[in-house]
Amino acid sequence: MKITAVNATPTSLVVNPKLAIVSAAGAHPESHYLTITVHTDEGQVGYGEATVAPGWSGENQSTALALIQQLLAKLLIGADPLQSNMLSDRMDRMLIGNPFTKAALEMALLDLKGKILGLPVYMLLGGSRRSSKIPLKFSIGAFSPKEAVRIAMHAADLGLKAAKVKVGLIVEEDIARVQAVRSEMGDDFRLAVDANSGWTEADAVRALPALERLKVNAIEQPLRRGDFRGCSRLRQRTHIPLMLDESVFTRQDALEAIRTDACDFISIYPGKNGGIQRSMEIAQMASSAGIECTIGSNLEMDLGTAAMLHLAVAVPNLATTVDHDILGPLYYLEHLTQRPIAYEDGCAVLPEGNGLGLEIREKRE
Repeated sequence: MKITAVNATPTSLVVNPKLAIVSAAGAHPESHYLTITVHTDEGQVGYGEATVAPGWSGENQSTALALIQQLLAKLLIGADPLQSNMLSDRMDRMLIGNPFTKAALEMALLDLKGKILGLPVYMLLGGSRRSSKIPLKFSIGAFSPKEAVRIAMHAADLGLKAAKVKVGLIVEEDIARVQAVRSEMGDDFRLAVDANSGWTEADAVRALPALERLKVNAIEQPLRRGDFRGCSRLRQRTHIPLMLDESVFTRQDALEAIRTDACDFISIYPGKNGGIQRSMEIAQMASSAGIECTIGSNLEMDLGTAAMLHLAVAVPNLATTVDHDILGPLYYLEHLTQRPIAYEDGCAVLPEGNGLGLEIREKRE
């Protein structure tokens, strides 16, 4: 059996304007991604999704498309689709960086491998370690306090019992936003904050007393990317757990986070880490150091979200005190798969079936 074709199709969806995220990393009103198909000489097809955003990883729709067509497709065509680890290693040697582009191809390879073997992707990762329902937190943009409350109430209407509030801009306005959500939702609503690298260390220190008073259960990426020592110092000043997201793209990043005692949680997900297997490797490293992992998000569509769910049920150290960001499809009014990801009781539900468990629609309505 051999791979005969690798196709990448530009795919764009508008984010529901009532929910579009604004943060210290910028605004996300539209998603311009790629849908990937990998074909074999025996007629099987695997699907993947490249959730590229230049402000996040330096990739966009055009660069991902060019790299796949000019480099990575040629590497995969003619190869055995069951050798997914070897092919991921080859992609890493051929192309530096560009994790979301490579992750999309690995995603399609694992979807294809699962279909060939008659197994869901999580079984390829060693099997399930927990329920197929993963609890979620909604993401509330850096809006006015009134608007932040509206979105928090929307999350509660969806059955979610947790949210994270975007901060990292002006400290006083950040705190007012968090205060408004806490006051409206009450103490039983789990609340984290995400600075998206926007605060300086002095800003974060100034915000800590209020965040502690407001019973925030995690501070995500408070300082600039790669400031592991600053985060380590910040941890010594608060009982609130620190989570690293933008600082940990690679296994080498994770090793540095562990070495410097920079965090209590590491946010992982296939796109950012360069593939499902790379995320699993980071999770295993973190587990050995006693650090739990959360599942982050880049507003994936349904295929990318399915990959996140397969990872979530299989990792050894999924966080239980902080909820997860497997919520991209909730931000879109349209879906590109035959059936969308299901959400129940504040949880995202793992799709059933072999591979990722989803099929794309042939034509958009």
